[in-house]
Amino acid sequence: MILSRRQVVLGGLAVAAAGLAGTDAEAAAASYFAGTAVDNGVTYAKTNFAKIDRKWHRQVVKFKSSEPQGTVVVDTRNHFLYLIMENRTAIRYGVGVGKEGFQWFGRSTIDRKALWPRWTPPPEMRKRHPELPAFVEGGSPKNPLGPRAMYLHRDGADTGYRFHGTIAPWSIGTDASSGCIRMFNEDAIDLYQRCPVGTAVQVLPHLAEQARKSLARPEEPETE
Repeated sequence: MILSRRQVVLGGLAVAAAGLAGTDAEAAAASYFAGTAVDNGVTYAKTNFAKIDRKWHRQVVKFKSSEPQGTVVVDTRNHFLYLIMENRTAIRYGVGVGKEGFQWFGRSTIDRKALWPRWTPPPEMRKRHPELPAFVEGGSPKNPLGPRAMYLHRDGADTGYRFHGTIAPWSIGTDASSGCIRMFNEDAIDLYQRCPVGTAVQVLPHLAEQARKSLARPEEPETE
């Protein structure tokens, strides 16, 4: 049987579904994708946003902050990333954040960016999961970084954390990563285009009490 490029892409994504196996994994994972697109010569599966809760969709929202325009603010408790824009607005993205024990908070900057980056599991991750490969090439359907990575540094040193895409869109809105901030692939591409090297980043446990209330009205969150 000869598989098409699309089947290869979706098949690679399907086997990444945690806790599932065989045809069940393929069916569960494939439902989160709708067709393919080509980006910088790489074919990838597009997110089926019809299956995604609207509150995780990228959207422009009201946003009051003392941070300057162009700053990225991550609200880990509520699983939102905000890119501050003009006139007290921001572009809000749904994200997946670190699991218990892998969470981190503080300031950093985007000091490096990569298109279809190679993924190299850190040594501590390979100790926990010795079955992991030494690396996965960029553009592989098994590469968990997806089409973009933005590398976060603090005081000139790599924190080991990134903003990046995902091969598991069902994990957006959850605590699922080893500390990195994962995004829908389309959102990672969008943020990458908007954030130059040097962009300031602030990662917070939560923005304010009002942030939790915003979940009831996701179109207009107010933060202090």
